[in-house]
Amino acid sequence: MNHSDVYAFVNRHVGPGERAVEELLNEVGEASLDAFIERAVPARIRTGKLLDLPPPVSETEALAELREIAGMNANLRSMIGWGYHRSITPPVIRRHLFENPGWYTSYTPYQPEISQGRLEMLFHFQTLVCELSGHDIANASLLDEATATAEAMGMAIRAYRGKRRRIVVAGSLNPQSSDVLRTRAGTAGIALEFVASPEAAVEVADKDLAAVIIPWPCQDGQYLAPEAAVNAAKAAGALTIAVAEPLALTLLAPPATWGADIVVGSLQRFGVPMGNGGPHAAFVGTGRKHVRLAPGRIVGRSIDQEGRPAYRLALQTREQHIRREKATSNICTAQALLANMAAAYAIWHGPDGLQAIARGVHGLAARLAAAARQAGRLASTGPLFDTVVVEVADASDMRRRLRDAGILARNDGAGCLAFAFDELSSEEDLALISSILELEAPATADALLPEKRRGPDFLSQQAFHEHRSETSIMRYLQSLARKDLALDRTMIPLGSCTMKLNAVAEMEPVGWPEFANIHPFAPRECTEGYQRLAADLERWLGEITGFDAISLQPNAGSQGEYAGLLAIRRYLDAKGEGGRNICLIPDSAHGTNPASADMAGMEVAVVASLESGEIDIPDLKRRVGEYGDRIAACMITYPSTRGVFEGGIHRTCEILHALGGQVYLDGANLNAMAGIARPGDFGADACHMNLHKTFCIPHGGGGPGVGPIGVKAHLAPYLPGSFFEGTEGAVSGAPLGSAGILPITWMYLRMMGAEGLRRASAVAMLSANYISRRLEAAFPTAFHGSEGLVAHECILDPRKWREQAGVTAEDIAKRLIDHGFHGPTMEWPVLGTLMVEPTESESKTELDRFCDAMLSIAEEIGKVASGEWPREDNPLVNAPHTLARAMKEPWPHPYPRTRALFPGQVQAEDKYLPPVARVDNAYGDRNLVCSEPPCRPATTSG
Repeated sequence: MNHSDVYAFVNRHVGPGERAVEELLNEVGEASLDAFIERAVPARIRTGKLLDLPPPVSETEALAELREIAGMNANLRSMIGWGYHRSITPPVIRRHLFENPGWYTSYTPYQPEISQGRLEMLFHFQTLVCELSGHDIANASLLDEATATAEAMGMAIRAYRGKRRRIVVAGSLNPQSSDVLRTRAGTAGIALEFVASPEAAVEVADKDLAAVIIPWPCQDGQYLAPEAAVNAAKAAGALTIAVAEPLALTLLAPPATWGADIVVGSLQRFGVPMGNGGPHAAFVGTGRKHVRLAPGRIVGRSIDQEGRPAYRLALQTREQHIRREKATSNICTAQALLANMAAAYAIWHGPDGLQAIARGVHGLAARLAAAARQAGRLASTGPLFDTVVVEVADASDMRRRLRDAGILARNDGAGCLAFAFDELSSEEDLALISSILELEAPATADALLPEKRRGPDFLSQQAFHEHRSETSIMRYLQSLARKDLALDRTMIPLGSCTMKLNAVAEMEPVGWPEFANIHPFAPRECTEGYQRLAADLERWLGEITGFDAISLQPNAGSQGEYAGLLAIRRYLDAKGEGGRNICLIPDSAHGTNPASADMAGMEVAVVASLESGEIDIPDLKRRVGEYGDRIAACMITYPSTRGVFEGGIHRTCEILHALGGQVYLDGANLNAMAGIARPGDFGADACHMNLHKTFCIPHGGGGPGVGPIGVKAHLAPYLPGSFFEGTEGAVSGAPLGSAGILPITWMYLRMMGAEGLRRASAVAMLSANYISRRLEAAFPTAFHGSEGLVAHECILDPRKWREQAGVTAEDIAKRLIDHGFHGPTMEWPVLGTLMVEPTESESKTELDRFCDAMLSIAEEIGKVASGEWPREDNPLVNAPHTLARAMKEPWPHPYPRTRALFPGQVQAEDKYLPPVARVDNAYGDRNLVCSEPPCRPATTSG
């Protein structure tokens, strides 16, 4: 293999070629990338050597190598259950949504005008959840069922303003959910109690009770009558939380009808692969009175400036940056892509199709139950949906025999095996299981469902009735994608979010059956491929960051923060220093930082930042003097959220370590350091890594994300554990979290190598400095490092234009839509500013197109400032311009119609037309609508 072949992928991933890099360097005033790195990155943190990573290989070679690793997994018919089931992703959804970059490369819909497609589908997801739960409020997905259950527990505590701190689980939850509940309760000071049944909850309900959690069904598949627990909770003035199986809810009465105040679960089996545990879209449904307590994002329907319906994120949008440690939760990443898949699955099948699938699943389970009952070996005697527990003489031997036949059953106590049926289960499966168990399954069997059945009005909304032909749903999915701006159309210059290339070679393995169809609790001998994948990633990420141990379990950056702080807390407790409960956080930190610290049971103390953007060391010392040995940790974002490397990072770490505190580094900005500097070398004790930022997992319209945590050796024993491994401290349901998308990062690192990572980080910083220099006269950069440079992002300061022309950062961001760009991050971390991060993947041509658009906007602002255009009627305050507005007769504005639609260098053939004008946010919050009300079923199209 020749040298150019080895580095082919690096040249595909990094947008600017050699000549373009020279031009960028000339603008910044440096002769080479090495010289630029020496000037941009403080000498004390640079590694000075290449990372010890495997030599990079080509796309073809990496795919072949990963295919061998995938082949180490045993792709058997999993009937393990526990909330994870085989499912069919309809090919039309796989091709036009799951594998479509218009869906998976878009960002969280904070700019609603360019996100109407994915917002509409998330609105359908919420409608589906409302129908299943029986409530009128749902959010746009949570991370997994286990963490959703923990979030519901938090909702109940907040409902009583923390005055009630007891939670009772009435029945046997899936073990991973119990695992996560114990972790959350332990850090939040919640008294968590498990009782055997809803009836037992009557004995423990008192005035301190915040909620009763009812598994619906229990982990053995049985549905216990909930009335006793519901009545006990009501009598105590507490809430009731149902953890529900959603496919069964297509047949059963919604839990809200029998008293559940909050309903949570996972829609994984609605067309989403198991993926060894994730990513999957969990959900919460609740009543309107609890809407302000609900975690995560809610899509609401509002109107735009022209009075037309428009979707937007409602209420909780980025609330962590406003409410900080008082936020509803620390969740920043949802599971939008998977929620959209689940919604599309429901639209494709419709209510009749979903119920037919559910009846098929239940029919097979009922027949196995009938066979076991006839033989006197049925262990699950109550109502059930999909899971049957059968008594056997030797569970281990029988499980081996089933595995040899291609079926994975679950040990369910002494002398019992559990079988969870799914939509792929067949008559042949039932016959094979019956034969091995020496049972005779009848041709038919009576339904064993609970008596609480659903009425005939399920999913009557038109969206779930009008797309039955593949032509129809293909066009619908494509029409939604066309409404949005994603990386397949344009640069997304969002600061702190790192919207880089998500290469097809990285994405392709996610859909391989050997990765997609694996159950997270399959026997270890069936998951050797995932174990190898995890071992590689843990080793490589540890080398990149300088940490001794890595956990891949956190399934979002916010979960990584929580896991890191939890490790610090458990370490201090083990040392007998449990009284340390203060977490110092700079005022410029990511909003999830204080929310995570609060969730970890720590008290937040804010440290000031200097005008330069660096931590105010004298103020840090004052805080140290104030709190002393109560300080547990300091959370630092590095490079800072103001886009600069802090030269004093060593001093900060020394101050914390001198008093026995720990340093947590928020790794959201690792895209400026990978291959150049390692946080584990310059003082950090823990750091999370956003794989959906630096390491190429796509943002998926608002998720999935993965946030592994790295720690130094002294914290390693306190990383997240799992009941499956006999350890404690789980932060998500599956031992490897969202393992199904880890192949993306594996491919990226395998193809980039050490030099590739270093080049990517250098070019990312170079591109940010190029934009900063080109725009300095019109939009000066608010913060620079000691060498007059920024890191991987720059904060543009247009605040002078507000005074001179009445133009805001939002006006500029909305006008960028008319140029075909996603707006930068607005109003954060400094009000009135725009944070821009170009990443290494954008070519110089695209960087210049963005700069030209910004300079064109500056020219327009000048016309407003000079009085040529009025402040209340100009292209900026009216942006974005829809086709309907542009076609108005007579033309009502003082600027030309052509300027409205084709500003700057925009050409007709490249024009993006937003589907709605600027959305009225206040109207949407005053008139909250987050689901479609039921209606008469429409006629099925065909």
